[in-house]
Amino acid sequence: MIEFKFNTSKHGTALMKEMAPPPRQITCDRSHYAYDICTTNVETTLNPTTSTFFIQRPTAVDANQTATKIRPYPRKFDSPVMSRIKELTITAGTPIPSCHVKHEAPALVFSAGGYTGNFFHDFNDGFIALFITLNSFFDDKDVVLVISKARDWWVNKYATLLGEFSKHPIVDLDNDNKTHCFPHAILGLVSHGFMTIKPELMPNPKSLHDFHAFLRKTFGANDKNVSFNSFPRPRLVLLNRSSGDGRLLLNMEEVKMEMQRVGFDVIMFEATASTSLSKAFAVIGSSHAMVGVVPLGLESVAEMCFGKLAKMGLNYMEYRVRAEESSLIEKYGKDDVMIKNPIHFLNGRPWSQTTMNVYLKEQNLRLDLLMFTIYLNKAYKKAKQLVGS
Repeated sequence: MIEFKFNTSKHGTALMKEMAPPPRQITCDRSHYAYDICTTNVETTLNPTTSTFFIQRPTAVDANQTATKIRPYPRKFDSPVMSRIKELTITAGTPIPSCHVKHEAPALVFSAGGYTGNFFHDFNDGFIALFITLNSFFDDKDVVLVISKARDWWVNKYATLLGEFSKHPIVDLDNDNKTHCFPHAILGLVSHGFMTIKPELMPNPKSLHDFHAFLRKTFGANDKNVSFNSFPRPRLVLLNRSSGDGRLLLNMEEVKMEMQRVGFDVIMFEATASTSLSKAFAVIGSSHAMVGVVPLGLESVAEMCFGKLAKMGLNYMEYRVRAEESSLIEKYGKDDVMIKNPIHFLNGRPWSQTTMNVYLKEQNLRLDLLMFTIYLNKAYKKAKQLVGS
């Protein structure tokens, strides 16, 4: 018989704790559909020239691990775009480079590549995800933003907003040649889905309403500053596209004239890469109504990306484009399945390369003004109430 004896004294308990393996100093969560996120739990040195993060004082367990890699952009499901995101390395290996710049605040590391330059993606893949991550991992919100693809035009465009996320200068992961030391680092951004913030998934619950309040504070505007009484007629923002990349209104001037006839003051607005966010916020925030184009075959995408969001605090009205109003009918014919039944043609997938190539890039619209005016009149009645409020 073999007898085991366990020392339950305080000394024995302390000895068992000493023998227990130390906590992992590099942890990665790769269980999510849209994103990976990695944390270094000790002092970390960044060598930008090799895109490598070294942990200080690696334990024996960490030192024996192979280096882990991450692409810090929250569209893991989108292989084509993820292939263009710079891959970063986190290692417990040596030698650890000497430190040129020492930071007191931890690093939050992400990429501004991918679909950056498109307003929707700048927020969906960028600033909403950044807001979620900041409020999920950093109690005091004091971080240094370490950004890949932080191109000058992007930094200038969003300088005010970036300054609200962090009071520290950005570390440019692509062009900096100095090593930087941080108390720890988070690599990656958390996404809750398309244009979504789910409070139940956050330790410090926030919502899209909180994000909107953050934007109002950032740009010095709030609901009380927008005096709808200062406009004699309701203002309508008509979102324009002139890039030749699809989704154009072929009878734009006629649509604009009809809006004016109904009673709106019409503001034509096209958001480009050089349009400042403060300008876009001011134009849209001072309007009573906004009209954007979502063409045939994209109804589910429109609802997922914009409809659900708008219904949180706006009166959302959907005008469903008919086949006769789409330019695709000229190319494919009215009896083609992609015209008669886009959902069946897409095999139930709301997003695909076909969606991009056909329904987004090839398609333009010529609205039926008789049908569209019915919706304009309804929108005008709602907007008129705001002018008198």
